[in-house]
Amino acid sequence: MKTVQMTLEEALIRSVDQAAKQLHTTRSAFTRSALKEALRNLKIKQLEDRHQKGYRSRPATREEVGVWEEEQAWGDA
Repeated sequence: MKTVQMTLEEALIRSVDQAAKQLHTTRSAFTRSALKEALRNLKIKQLEDRHQKGYRSRPATREEVGVWEEEQAWGDA
């Protein structure tokens, strides 16, 4: 691991320290976990944006999705 220096607001540090204490972990471990989660969320957002862009540039046609209409189950009717 590598040590890094960051500048954070005092209120944020207090909140991180409080959360880390509640989770019985360290500030560093909590921050690592939060950064990993933020990176996962960024990747998901990028994939969703790519997916939306693809459908905008080439929307599904009725022929592509129409065959599934009869397969839909809407519960008790």
